[in-house]
Amino acid sequence: MGQLPMARAVIDAVPLERMSGDGDRPCLVDARSVEDATLRSHAVGRDRHSAFAAFLDGTQHSDYRLVIGRAPVVVGRVAAAIRERVDRKLRAWGTPLVEERVYAPLAHLSPRERAALLDAAPGVVVDTTVPDADGVIPAPHPLLLLERAKFAVSRDREAAERTLAERWCAAEQRPLFIDGGIGGSEVVGGAACAIGVIKSHRTLYVDDGGLDVLFALAKGERTSVVSIAPRGRAAVYSWYLRLRDAAGHDALWGTVRVEVAPCADPTRRANDVSQWILAEMAPNAMPDARWDKMAYGVRNTEEFLRAL
Repeated sequence: MGQLPMARAVIDAVPLERMSGDGDRPCLVDARSVEDATLRSHAVGRDRHSAFAAFLDGTQHSDYRLVIGRAPVVVGRVAAAIRERVDRKLRAWGTPLVEERVYAPLAHLSPRERAALLDAAPGVVVDTTVPDADGVIPAPHPLLLLERAKFAVSRDREAAERTLAERWCAAEQRPLFIDGGIGGSEVVGGAACAIGVIKSHRTLYVDDGGLDVLFALAKGERTSVVSIAPRGRAAVYSWYLRLRDAAGHDALWGTVRVEVAPCADPTRRANDVSQWILAEMAPNAMPDARWDKMAYGVRNTEEFLRAL
């Protein structure tokens, strides 16, 4: 504040992660099956053995700290780590990544305000008013600018996770449980050791008929393997897996979507990986609210990052 006399402090704002935002619209996307003629369910069997050697996850926290003129300024912190299982205990693999940046709408600051901010936070200011594909700068609506900051922090967290995943794939062949997708990197998306487990389902890779198959999955069942290649991401094989009995819950409770690199035998690969994931459901990740979909190793990684 001493270096930014034109700024006003914000002392009562909640972290941006708790603010509502539209994000991607929920949708259904038809995907090409590489296992069955039409989407169907498969029982994967149960095996108490898990081949996962480590878990990768990241965290983010965004604080709305300042207002310069009418422009909101956010301080964002991202972190990512890999926790390796050694003698049934988890320990850090390599060096965790922890980064802090300032996110500000530079296009809506005066030249004097912009210069003062860049001087106060040299090398760590991220512009949240970068023009879109049509060359349009976002309007100075404060909620829009805060959403842009939140998404920019999310991109930086994903970049930190991607960096660690690529380091693991370059040094290891043992299976890595990644909390999230693997298609954001050609290196990770093509690595046999990388397994992505996605807990959120705003985009469902099924058609209208396949939705009934997905909702009817019983515990320990998966859908057919499909090939997906969202725009700007590597092509991967994917399927849905029911981890827990959904009786009394919503239709996607206890359901994750798995991503692996394309392979010659998708049926065997999907069954093996699904058994590993099911084996990781004990002990459960309570009291985390997402415990129905979360592996304990992922929760351990998040707790480790919060302690840094």
